[in-house]
Amino acid sequence: MTDLGDLSELRAELCRAVRGEVAFDVTSRALTTMDASNYRRVPLGVVAPRDADDVAAALEVCRARGVPVVARGGGTSIAGQATGTGVVLDFTRHMNRVLDLDPGERTAVVQPGVVLDRLQEAAAPHGLRFGPDPSTHSRCTLGGMIGNNACGSHSVVWGTTADSVRELSVLTARGQRLRLGRGWAGAPDGLRELVESELARLRTGFPRLPRRISGYALDALLPENGADVARSFCGSEGTLGVLTEAVVRLVETPRARVLAVLGYADEGAAADAAAGLLPYGPLTVEGMARDLVPSAAAGLPRGDAWLFVETGGETAGQARARAEAIVRAADAVDAAIVGDPAAQRALWRIREDASGTATRMPDGTEAWPGWEDCAVPPERLGAYLRRFRELLAAHGLRGAPYGHFGDGCIHVRIDFDLLTPAGIGRFRRFSGELAELVVAHGGSLSGEHGDGQARAELLPTMYGERMVALFEQVKGVWDPDDLLNPGMLVRPAPLDANLRFAVLPRRPVDVAFGYTADRGDFSAAVRRCVGVAKCRTTEVSGAAVMCPSFRVTGEEEHSTRGRARLLHEMLAGELVTDGWRSVEVRDALDLCLSCKGCRSDCPVGVDMATYKAEFLHHHYAGRRRPAAHYALGRLPVWLCWAGRTRTAPLLNALASLRPLASVVKRLGGITPERGIPRLAREPFTRWWRRRSYAPADGGEGAGDLVVLWPDTFTEHLSPSVGRAAVRVLEAAGLRVALPPTLRLRRPPVGDGSSALLNPVSVLRGRGRVCCGLTYVSTGQLDRARAVLRRTLDLMEPVLDTDAPVVVLEPSCAAALRTDLPELLPEDPRARRLADRVLTFAEALGRHAPGWTPPLLDRPVAGQTHCHQHAVLGDTADRRLREAAGLTGELSGGCCGLAGNFGFEKGHWEVSAACAEEQLLPSVRRAPAGAVILADGYSCRTQLDQLAGVRGRHLAEVLAEGLEGRGDT
Repeated sequence: MTDLGDLSELRAELCRAVRGEVAFDVTSRALTTMDASNYRRVPLGVVAPRDADDVAAALEVCRARGVPVVARGGGTSIAGQATGTGVVLDFTRHMNRVLDLDPGERTAVVQPGVVLDRLQEAAAPHGLRFGPDPSTHSRCTLGGMIGNNACGSHSVVWGTTADSVRELSVLTARGQRLRLGRGWAGAPDGLRELVESELARLRTGFPRLPRRISGYALDALLPENGADVARSFCGSEGTLGVLTEAVVRLVETPRARVLAVLGYADEGAAADAAAGLLPYGPLTVEGMARDLVPSAAAGLPRGDAWLFVETGGETAGQARARAEAIVRAADAVDAAIVGDPAAQRALWRIREDASGTATRMPDGTEAWPGWEDCAVPPERLGAYLRRFRELLAAHGLRGAPYGHFGDGCIHVRIDFDLLTPAGIGRFRRFSGELAELVVAHGGSLSGEHGDGQARAELLPTMYGERMVALFEQVKGVWDPDDLLNPGMLVRPAPLDANLRFAVLPRRPVDVAFGYTADRGDFSAAVRRCVGVAKCRTTEVSGAAVMCPSFRVTGEEEHSTRGRARLLHEMLAGELVTDGWRSVEVRDALDLCLSCKGCRSDCPVGVDMATYKAEFLHHHYAGRRRPAAHYALGRLPVWLCWAGRTRTAPLLNALASLRPLASVVKRLGGITPERGIPRLAREPFTRWWRRRSYAPADGGEGAGDLVVLWPDTFTEHLSPSVGRAAVRVLEAAGLRVALPPTLRLRRPPVGDGSSALLNPVSVLRGRGRVCCGLTYVSTGQLDRARAVLRRTLDLMEPVLDTDAPVVVLEPSCAAALRTDLPELLPEDPRARRLADRVLTFAEALGRHAPGWTPPLLDRPVAGQTHCHQHAVLGDTADRRLREAAGLTGELSGGCCGLAGNFGFEKGHWEVSAACAEEQLLPSVRRAPAGAVILADGYSCRTQLDQLAGVRGRHLAEVLAEGLEGRGDT
């Protein structure tokens, strides 16, 4: 159905029939064109049903018009089964609750859209949990898990989702409501007769292995298996019926867990050893090799491949004893037993993030799913892996296997070329040969994620034509109209059709940033998002930042993945037809805070802050911009003018007059809820010029020279931070200078520092250094480049020395480290300056390692700046705080002000809600006398305006401590 009139009628009928949302707009359709697979299909529209009655009504309308229906949960499917060309039923919006939990019976009643972690949270107080736990547990849904028969790392002890299902409530395409269970409960008419006529085939036609997910689980209907219709429904990928409710079994959570990490010479040796550990009753036997492990990963024993073997017990001692027994039996190169929960989480994070990190080879080459989860009997895994590696080499392909070694299930992403006909042809040939290899080892084409379009075409290789024909008959019994997810499992589309890359432009798009990690190709940068949807995680624990706008709104459009999908469709030009002028993309990016959290928290390093700046640059090219882009984006110009004309007191007085302030905010595109920050009476550099020189410790300052960057915020809005930093740096024995005049007092002769004496006035409008942050965040990239070129000209004397550049504002430091070399990739000075940038704590740690800070003995609270988390890292800050006796942890997340974002009209509610995620609760929980740390000006402003709390830069806290101990 492509006729616009018919589409309008379909939408109108659905709107009349269901109480949930019906969305046929470009954005809603674009957000559901893809899952986490290689495939793309454009739906007609999206329906978010409120209950089973809505599902029945939607099915009735679609059946009458012959429109296919696809059920969708978190959209993390890897084989293409969560995409379709008809109507998508989105269960995440309303049908997403745990309806009941019975601790005595150890069961829970759930709706299909409930995220697994929400069920785990509900079960945890009772010492229970749902057994299967795929790595996407923070965003995958129970409906999707049942559809794919998902497993996870604990399947060696708790099995697959099918093992945890008791009853299922299902609607057939023709509106029949069934309650599926054992003893043929809920079986549609004709199913029992069909099965009983094929008992011999069903008893002999399925391979025996723990991870056989491919095809329909018809062997569950055998009388000796209890004729379990609910179990046979699991893994049917939405092709037989639409799930509306499930009764699932829960298991007891071990009171204590210990992780044994076993090192091996290579993955083959690790695979050979895995099956031998199963008799010891482990909770997990997970494997991965060095090519998936970050170079900075800590806690791993010696080796080039590892098994993660978790043990449980009533006590920590019992769990450790089991781990020690496994280590003794393992014959590993090296081993480590990890009992600390935080250390265990850090190690598990390496394994869980592999679904994203595996999408890039070490040299940056893209790698794709498609053969993500084949499984063989565990005892044959080592032999299979060796042959698999040989097959890769024969086709000139590379991949990094990892996964559930104890179950014989291997995940791998392979560097297929899915952009050219030759590469796609090789993908097809390899797929056929790999299917034969898997079957030769007694395996299953899918061991976890289902067949979808990726493998269904090859099911005859595994099952033979007659069994596949039986699958088609079963599909006909359940769904005679072929309405539900057609093209999946039976009568599939070719595995090389509907590839999501086919619609992208073949030549690189003309862009402003360099995208050096993606070889200058913006399309490749957008392709980084493979859909694993870690950005849809709603948990707020730990230091994670991504994705604050999604956590606040709960809308896919405001997740990193959603925005990447819209950019993909913008490049494709089929749904989003107006390119860089697209209002759909603009609106989706509007609530992106440019926090850069995705740059570090996304397993594949999607950098939506950069993509947003790029889009705004093109979107407003040659056009009038929003008022806030002029008022806030060009903030350095206005503040420099105020500082030069010495009008700060007058401007502060005028800003305190409410009527005038309201007019200014309205004209400047500033939200009325925000107060206008007060300008400093004396800019930082003016103080620097007039201060009397007093080196630390009364000496001549014989330590290293450091150049202190006078960022716009420190210069005009919080010069106390700059003064405090100078105080501390000099107390540590360092010699401080400023660009561009770099007024070094009494420089020692002959050390080269005389080259830094530049007579250009610090406050001369065109003589100021600037990181360009405000221009970048508003997409004024031509201006940003001009500002940065001027900065590089001014900084040349610094670049001729060995002096580091100390930047106090984290967002400015991040801009210099990342945006500067990306905007001026052709200028070698850009990389040289970026490499010189240090944070305040880094400068002290590297250039005054012997200095002892004042011992403050106070607790701290507050937030690690989101740009510091994403770009700079906070290891040096933690060490400095520890040395100063500042105890406690800072929260993660984003403060919500995020530079210009929180000031712009229309962003107030989201900005405040982001602050309520982690920052404000951490401050409210702070003990009496705690120091509230906030190195970013935005964070301090948010604390002041929303909580009336004064946040301080670490430099201010240390400077105050120096005064207390009498340092001169």
